[in-house]
Amino acid sequence: MKGVMIQGTSSDVGKSLIVTALCRMLVNEGYKVAPFKSQNMSNFSYVTAEGNEISRAQGLQAEAAKIEASVWMNPILLKPRTNMSSEVVLLGKAIEILSGREYRDNFYEKGLETIETALNHLQAYFDVIVIEGAGSPVEINLKDRELVNMKIAEMADVPVILVADIDRGGVFASIVGTLELLSPSERKRVQGLIINKFRGDINLFTDGVAWLEERTGLPVLGVLPYIENHQIEAEDSLSPFKEIVYPVDPDERFEKLAEEMKKHLNWELLMKIVEQESGKG
Repeated sequence: MKGVMIQGTSSDVGKSLIVTALCRMLVNEGYKVAPFKSQNMSNFSYVTAEGNEISRAQGLQAEAAKIEASVWMNPILLKPRTNMSSEVVLLGKAIEILSGREYRDNFYEKGLETIETALNHLQAYFDVIVIEGAGSPVEINLKDRELVNMKIAEMADVPVILVADIDRGGVFASIVGTLELLSPSERKRVQGLIINKFRGDINLFTDGVAWLEERTGLPVLGVLPYIENHQIEAEDSLSPFKEIVYPVDPDERFEKLAEEMKKHLNWELLMKIVEQESGKG
């Protein structure tokens, strides 16, 4: 399928907001676009027109894509109940409460099967899928049974763009370290980098962009500013993302966000990545 997956070097790098903006940007290019996150952990939910429950982030991303949200866009929602267990919402319906161990041992195969069904469904109805990862793709202790990062990029066969948060510091180490810990096939799937939450004069980061591109062999597709007061409802993974006065109307907010973000992206190159038939280049 045609699409792209946004992964991060860690949690809270701004993946959800970037996916939201990309959905609107691609719709404005004439594509029929769907957001997708295979598994989301959040107590912030969104009720679809059919009365099903998905993550708020994917609900908002569907609005940005000018479509109705559905369970296929977030087939698995985990709602934390304690620090050891979560309620599992599968295709919009709560089914059981499982510990982390029970989830990994007993739910993994069912989860994979459901995710594949959801991807196949979206592929049949949409031109482009914009997929959001979770946390980091190189959590070594979890990687063998993960349901939300490189396993999903492989299943959908889409390219990956890696996002890093420069505001928290350590951006060079986080990018290079993440890439080093990927397997060769996973590393090949990563086709671009985005630096997010940049404050100050972008000209002061020119050398940093050049170093990253030389060191990794990957293009830096954009250095996005730290955007505050975007007024798009937040969830766990949506952080306040340059101060801009956003319109009150939700649809106008999506347009303003997409317009602002697009100014800082190499849009032509990003579109080439999205439009390719395989994520392997």
